[in-house]
Order: sequence, then structure tokens, then C-alpha cells
Amino acid sequence: MDRTLTLHVAQITSVTKWVFVQLADGEGGIGIGEATLNGHEESLVRVTDAKVCAALAAIGEPPGVFAERQRPRDLVEAAVIGAIDQALWDLHCRSRKRAVVDVLGGPRRRTIPVYANINRRTRERTLEAFAGSARDALSAGFGAIKLAPFDEVRLTKTSAENRDALAKGLRCVAAVRDAIGPGRLLMVDCHWRFDEHTAARLIQEAEPLALHWIECPMPETEANMKAIVRLRGLANERGIRLAGLEQAIRLEAFQPWCEAGAYDAMMPDVKYAGGLSEILRIGDALTTHGIEVSPHNPSGPVSHAASLHVCSALRACDMLEMQFDESPLFGALCGNEIPRVNAGVTTIPEGPGLGVSLDRTLLEMHAAEPARVWQIA
Repeated sequence: MDRTLTLHVAQITSVTKWVFVQLADGEGGIGIGEATLNGHEESLVRVTDAKVCAALAAIGEPPGVFAERQRPRDLVEAAVIGAIDQALWDLHCRSRKRAVVDVLGGPRRRTIPVYANINRRTRERTLEAFAGSARDALSAGFGAIKLAPFDEVRLTKTSAENRDALAKGLRCVAAVRDAIGPGRLLMVDCHWRFDEHTAARLIQEAEPLALHWIECPMPETEANMKAIVRLRGLANERGIRLAGLEQAIRLEAFQPWCEAGAYDAMMPDVKYAGGLSEILRIGDALTTHGIEVSPHNPSGPVSHAASLHVCSALRACDMLEMQFDESPLFGALCGNEIPRVNAGVTTIPEGPGLGVSLDRTLLEMHAAEPARVWQIA
């Protein structure tokens, strides 16, 4: 039988697609990974086509070797490399009937703290809808909440326009704080929409809301690094952390920000950071610098499973992001093998490899386009 790589693009909601990689070794073994990068599906196909020979040739090599050889030039390449790396780890560990975390070095923790990202679940961008999503997340077992309510803040807008947009977003944050009470962690994500002046205003006006962190306030460019350091100082004076770097690729991208003291928490993503072994390297470096490791994880169930294994293996792990209730397909596509959240924590899936499998029938039912298949003898 031939070795094959299959790329699946699933339509999850009207605005969300999840992209999965499946590797088959030609001997009955299968491994899966996730390359989701919303809005870049055509580019993901193109890069997969360029990487497929190296990916299939890496089957049978030690897991992690493929990713270590790669030097992604952008986020699309990083997402494809990350998905292939996950699939190679899954395939390798399944063939040996071992969990990925065991081959990564063994579990350092059996339960992983998680928080609910309620942003995509909240389709109506109102105070009531955000508050309702937060209450539902608490009912589902979460104890910490994140939202991104600043849709109307733009770097291209005037200060007056952004002042009004900021005030609207802060009202949503206040509604969520009222819904969850004073004792639970509450984070806000700015999606790089702010300039320094508006971000400073956010920090000052958010002080009564007792935020745990403010995430990605400004574009993470070298030119903005000193401004972000200043914002961290301003936030820390008010008991607020600053978090970011969810799109950083490989350890060398994190190092200048570590040395600058830009963030209290950094957020490597299993899809983009350069592979599972690379995240452990990144995590060690962040911990050495006294920076909290809080992996970014807002996508589908396979990247979630891979993130759980990594979080279990990390030397230190603050908490893991979960996209809350965007679609019932999050559980269904993996046969509901994703462990539930209880009292703010969850566990890794049981079983060899990543511990989850893709439901081929459901994938075909929700395919955004026909699956792409590459093979070599």
C-alpha cells in the first residue's frame, strides 16, 4: 500500500473552517493533525503540496525530526508544518500503543487548567449575549473566561471613534464581570487593534474590572516593542498582566520579547510554534525568564488534543485556552473523545497517540471542498 497524506477542510460555521491533516503509513497506521488558519485555506493547500514529499518521507523517523528540519517563512507554512508534526507524533505513538505525552518525556501534571474563550460563540455582540455566554461557560465547568469585545476599535480610526468603540467594549467586559462574579479570572483579547494611547486608556479604565490579563493590545512588531513594555508596566501597576505572542514561530521569535520584558504570559500555539518538541523548548525558555506559559488554542479538536498533551509535558503551564461552544462538531468530529471540563480543569484524552480520531463520515458531511490526497509508493 502507498503512503498518503490527506487534507480535509471542514465547514464548521458560516465563518469558521477547520483544516485537518491525515497521514497513512501504508501499513494500516494513521496519524492526524490540525492546520486551521481561518481564511487561508487555499494557501494551506498550496503549502501542503510543497511539503508532502518531505512529510511522507518522514514517516518512520523519530517524531519531531520533520519539524526540526523546517524553517517556516510565515504563519501558513508554520500551520502546515505544525499539523504534519502532530500527525507524525500521533502515528508514531499509536504504532507503539503509547500516548504522545509519554513519548514527549512523560506527564508532569494529570489535570490541565483551562479557560473558556467565549468570543466566537457570542454571535450577537451585545452585553446580554456576552454575559449569557459567560454564564453558560461556568455551567459547563469553566472557572475562567476570555472575551474579545473590541470589534470596532481600529488603528485606522480617529481617537474619538476609538474612544466610543473602547467604551462599548468595556461595557461588555463589565457585563461579563457581573455575570461571573468577582472571584473568577477574566481576560480580554484586543487582537492587535490598539495604538499605545488607546491601549493605555483601556488599562486605566479597566482597573475596576479586576482583569487577569489584557492580550495582544498592539501589533507585535519590533517598532512597537518598547511601547508594549511600557503598557506592561502600566498594567502591572494596576494588578493586570499583559499576554501575547500567539503567532510567534520557533523559539528565536520569542527570545527578543523575553529579553525586553514585554509580557507576563506568552502563548505558543501547537499549530504555529514549530512543533510539539519546539513548544517544550519554548516553554523551558519562558519559565527560565519567569514568564507564564499559557498556550494559545482557539481552534478545533485535534489541535486541542495536541495542546493537552503538550500542557501535560511542559515544565510549567499556567492555563490552556479552549474555544467554548462554537459548534457541537468540536466533540462530534472526534467521536466525543475530548474529555469534559470540570471545576476549571480537564485531562488528556485516553488512548494511544493523541487519543482522538476523526469521524470520516462527519468530515465528508461537512466538507467545504473535496479532500485532497497525495501519495507515494
